[in-house]
Amino acid sequence: MTAMFEEELRAQLALARDELAKATAEGDLDGVQASEGRIAGLLRLAASHGITLPHTPSEERGES
Repeated sequence: MTAMFEEELRAQLALARDELAKATAEGDLDGVQASEGRIAGLLRLAASHGITLPHTPSEERGES
């Protein structure tokens, strides 16, 4: 079960990063903010379950 959970977190993180890149390219500030929050939330969720996902310090803070 843990492997499936980690796999889903990784997939969701990749999707959120793609959405952030798209929002950034389109100049969608609300989309950027939402994506940054989603990424930070996923990283917190992973950490609370002892799962380490590669990320930058700014992603952890919810900043791009």
